[in-house]
Amino acid sequence: MAKTEPKNITSLLLLVSLLLSCLSTASTATYPTIPGTADTSIFASQNDNLIPVRREVYGNGRIFDITHRYTSDMPWHGSDNGLGQFLWLQASMKNGSFAYISDLKISVHAGTHVDTPANFFEHYFEAGFDVDTLDLEVLNGPGLLIDVPRDTNITADVMKSLNIPKGIRRVLFRTLNTHRGLMFKPQFDTSFAGFTVDGAKWLVENTDIKLVGIDYLSVGVWSEAIPTHLIFLESREIILVEGLKLDNVNPGIYSVHCLPLRLLGSEGSPVRCILIKR
Repeated sequence: MAKTEPKNITSLLLLVSLLLSCLSTASTATYPTIPGTADTSIFASQNDNLIPVRREVYGNGRIFDITHRYTSDMPWHGSDNGLGQFLWLQASMKNGSFAYISDLKISVHAGTHVDTPANFFEHYFEAGFDVDTLDLEVLNGPGLLIDVPRDTNITADVMKSLNIPKGIRRVLFRTLNTHRGLMFKPQFDTSFAGFTVDGAKWLVENTDIKLVGIDYLSVGVWSEAIPTHLIFLESREIILVEGLKLDNVNPGIYSVHCLPLRLLGSEGSPVRCILIKR
C-alpha cells in the first residue's frame, strides 16, 4: 500500500494541474482582454484594475449580437423617460452576504423580445400557447437580413419590391428605425416604421416566412399595431421578434439564432438573438 501512495499523489497533483490549466484557458477565452488592458479572467489579482469587455461582434467578425442591452433609459411603450429601474441588488458582499444577488422585474415585451399568439388572442392564452410552446426550429436557422427603403412603412407594395425568394423562412427587416436610432432614445416614438395591415397580409399570403424580425418595439405601425399583430399571429405559424439591434451589420444571409426564456404561462419573453455569417 505504501508503495502505491506516491504514484497516487503524483497522479492527483497532475490532475489538479491539468484542471487548473483548462480552467484558466476557458476563462481567458470567455472573458477576452483588449491588448494593453488588465486581465479580466477570474484568476486576475484583486489589485488589478479589472475592465470588463462588452462587445457586439465575436468570433473574428463572424458572430453578431443583435440583442439590445437592457438599460433604464431604453424606450418603453408610453414612456418619455425610458424603461426605468428593472434591477435591484437584494444582497451584497459589502453588507456581509456570501454573494451578490439581484432581483429582476421587467415586462416580457421590453427590449428585444418575442410575441406569442397568446399576446393578442384570449382563446390562445387560455389554451396555454405560451413562450414554452414556441418552435425552436423556427427561431433558429438560415435567415435574411434585408433593408427596407427609407422613409416608408412595410406595405404590400414594399413587400413586392423586396423580391424575397420563396423558401426563405426567416427575415429580419431593417427600417428607418435603425437609421434614426430609435431603440437608443428613452422617449417612446410613435412615428416608428413597421408593417401596415396590407403589408402583413401580403407576407402571410405570398411568402414562406415564419419568423418576422423588426427593429423597434412593435412589428406593426402605431396606428395599425393591433390588427397587424392579429394577422401575423392568428395562424400560430409565425413568430414575431421585436426590438432587434440591426445597426452595423451588412444585409445578407446569416444563421439566425433567437432563444426566449422558458416562461410557463407567459405570452412573451426577452430573447437573446445572434447572427452568424454563413
